[in-house]
Amino acid sequence: MFTISQANITDVQTKALILGLYQDHQESSELFKQLNNVLGQSLKEYEKAGDLSLQKWKITKIFTFNQMKPERLYIVGLGKAAKMTKNELKNILGKNFKTLQQDQIREASIHLDSFQMKEINVKTVAEVAAESMVMAQHKQLSYKTKAAKESSITSLTVLTENKNIQPSLEKGYALGKGVTIARNLTQLPGNILTATKLAEKAKEIAETYDMEYEILDREDMENLGMGALLAVNQGSVEPPKMIVLSYQGLDEWKDATALIGKGITFDTGGYSIKSKDGIVGMKTDMGGAAAVLGAMETIGRMKPKKNVLAVIPSTDNMISGGAFKPDDVITSLSGKTIEVRNTDAEGRLALADAVTYAKRFEVSEIVDVATLTGGVIVALGDKVTGAMTNNDEFFSEVEQAAQYVGEPIWQLPYTDLYKEGVRKSDIADLNNSPGRKAHAVMAGSFIGDFAEDTPWVHLDIAGTATTDSNYELGSKGPTGVMSRTLAQLILQ
Repeated sequence: MFTISQANITDVQTKALILGLYQDHQESSELFKQLNNVLGQSLKEYEKAGDLSLQKWKITKIFTFNQMKPERLYIVGLGKAAKMTKNELKNILGKNFKTLQQDQIREASIHLDSFQMKEINVKTVAEVAAESMVMAQHKQLSYKTKAAKESSITSLTVLTENKNIQPSLEKGYALGKGVTIARNLTQLPGNILTATKLAEKAKEIAETYDMEYEILDREDMENLGMGALLAVNQGSVEPPKMIVLSYQGLDEWKDATALIGKGITFDTGGYSIKSKDGIVGMKTDMGGAAAVLGAMETIGRMKPKKNVLAVIPSTDNMISGGAFKPDDVITSLSGKTIEVRNTDAEGRLALADAVTYAKRFEVSEIVDVATLTGGVIVALGDKVTGAMTNNDEFFSEVEQAAQYVGEPIWQLPYTDLYKEGVRKSDIADLNNSPGRKAHAVMAGSFIGDFAEDTPWVHLDIAGTATTDSNYELGSKGPTGVMSRTLAQLILQ
């Protein structure tokens, strides 16, 4: 995929050479002069005519007509150097890779050094270039018999004077591949991706990267007393699965981080049935599970010195004569009893048993990821993930990881006022749905009751797991959000 070269940019044989130019950067000015001279002063003419701009986000394609070995230049305008950030550069490069894909370019070269500046070194550029290339060129799965064909880059020559960028390329590529796995899984229809199929995919990742795995079936859950997850599964003909992967990067199993993802492969809402419009798209209700498996793919590739436990409670939430109902009282794996007030608040039930099960592995911290509530969309929209925590220090680590990869999160309150809300029941220890007020916070508070004193962060991706339009690093559909945040949390 990547070839590192110290060749001069005029001498590299390539279909397309990508290079960046800042408006106010000395190295960019010198590079511009060099290219302008090689191309017979044509760049100045392009600039005068308004066909070449170094403003941020502008991409100019220029044919070289054998004046230099690259057949085409893709000049990426970067604006003023002081205003460029790492994640903005990632998006700009994503736009460029999409342009190459539209032009059917399968082999290209990128001049990494032209993108660096004081605040963004060449290793950072290498990482974001590899990451953006994989993410931007990913196409959502399609079952159309005549789907449009688009080429993607299969070979990228990386031009730089720095010979130590291979690890950065590998990390960016690994982060991108994790996202594509998460997107592909989330895109699969519920009749194709059942809990059983999701378990098979998890097993495949585990075997590829020599991880331990455990798949609990219904009988295992019954013997353990996983009454919350089993209740959600009652209406389904598809068997439930509790999927567990363990990656051991240390000599002994200690200080493990648990990554827990909601794996509801389709959500009807149960007897608290969704509307005819609201039910469409509920194949994506396993976006949290997809993010966790995407992160485990990245972790498997990068092999960090860290212990990681992935736990995914998986089933669909269906309606039948045996389905669970409002007013039912169920007993969770923790022993806590739960009054069911809303069968469409099923994700928190499945996660409750998953959190309790993860704690049996003596994990030191827990992150759960779930497409949990419509309430978080009302609060934060579709660009920012809602977050809750019982430990500010651990939350800071998660927030740092999210900022690093460019997946913004926003902390919601987690106080006794909300904890008391999920404990109000005349008949059980907890209720699974206190009402519409502070819906997203109440849902997270319910899960927090099972995390207890273990440092815990909850990420509600109901708004950010999918997008309605194409963007620089992807296309309409599942985003794979939080796959990179979870991976970076482990890698940092």
